[in-house]
Amino acid sequence: MVAHLCCSVDAGYFLQRLKEDFPNEKIIGFFYDPNIHPYSEFKLRSLDTKRICKKLGVEYVEGDYNYEDWLMAVKGLENEPEKGSRCNVCFDFSLEEAARFAKKINAKKVTTSLLMSPMKSHEQLNKVGKVIKRKYGVEFVDVDYRKKGGTQAQQEYAKQNQMYRQDYCGCLYGIFQQKANQEIIDELISPYPFQIFPSSIEEKLNFYQNRLDLEEKGRKYKIIKENFLNYRLLNSKVEIKKNNISHYTLFYSHLDRLQRVKIEFIKDKVAYTNRAQIIFVLLEKLNEVLDKNYKNIKEMYKNPLLIKEELVFREKITKTKYNLSPIIILEEFSENRYDILIDSKIYPDNKEILIKF
Repeated sequence: MVAHLCCSVDAGYFLQRLKEDFPNEKIIGFFYDPNIHPYSEFKLRSLDTKRICKKLGVEYVEGDYNYEDWLMAVKGLENEPEKGSRCNVCFDFSLEEAARFAKKINAKKVTTSLLMSPMKSHEQLNKVGKVIKRKYGVEFVDVDYRKKGGTQAQQEYAKQNQMYRQDYCGCLYGIFQQKANQEIIDELISPYPFQIFPSSIEEKLNFYQNRLDLEEKGRKYKIIKENFLNYRLLNSKVEIKKNNISHYTLFYSHLDRLQRVKIEFIKDKVAYTNRAQIIFVLLEKLNEVLDKNYKNIKEMYKNPLLIKEELVFREKITKTKYNLSPIIILEEFSENRYDILIDSKIYPDNKEILIKF
């Protein structure tokens, strides 16, 4: 039996029940989610689903990431709500691929962990199952493990196994709908692979890979969440007489409006301006403090600092950990006035922390 899998939370309890109810079936987990965006989120969900399959002794296969094909399939349905027509097409797309995979390996049955999700329509999935049975000649196993406390048992299973819990369905269009009231959708903001932001999908991918490494070494651990103040820089601009100046804006730099400033005094390659607590620092100074060898600002963007390095440097310059003053790296100082624009967001967030025993 091929079990199409969408995520670890839906897959874990679902596969456990399948193994109990179909003890004579060899179950193959087929992770196929080309609707998931971005790709790093696809890899993160695959990583954790593969982990659960390994725990349950279920063979795991990761399907192709056919994102462009999926986009074409749902074209014109971008504004459909959850459980609407776009979901129907998405189910068709994923379950047909699962059926094709089943035919390829001569499996006689196919099912899907989407049946476990309280966010998905059981009726919609059953209709798709009937279609693939007629089209591909494979039996669709329609089980409802949500009933009789199944959903609660699923959540308890996920908690016990410390699974990755995504907070959106995965679809690009769904995330805009589900997070419409958020000021910023940080899942869609990432300069990866150049830099990994706090609480980003890329950071979570590294985090859960580290968790796997601990498990392979037999180390005990707990995952907890920690609240912190997150930050995303959306745009920054430094101009002199309307000419753009090459610069690098450090993490946590924030301004509420455009500022025109001039340098009041300079000490040890650090320039302090006359307003808005803006600080300019020569690239030469950054190289000295962090033992770097950047020749120019362009090199910094090609090989940026780690966020923790930016925070270390900020503390070295301001002498405090709790500082939101704009710190801007320049190649040289000027006596002219600077026009500074920093469009950034600072917001409460949380992140996972590994407690090792």
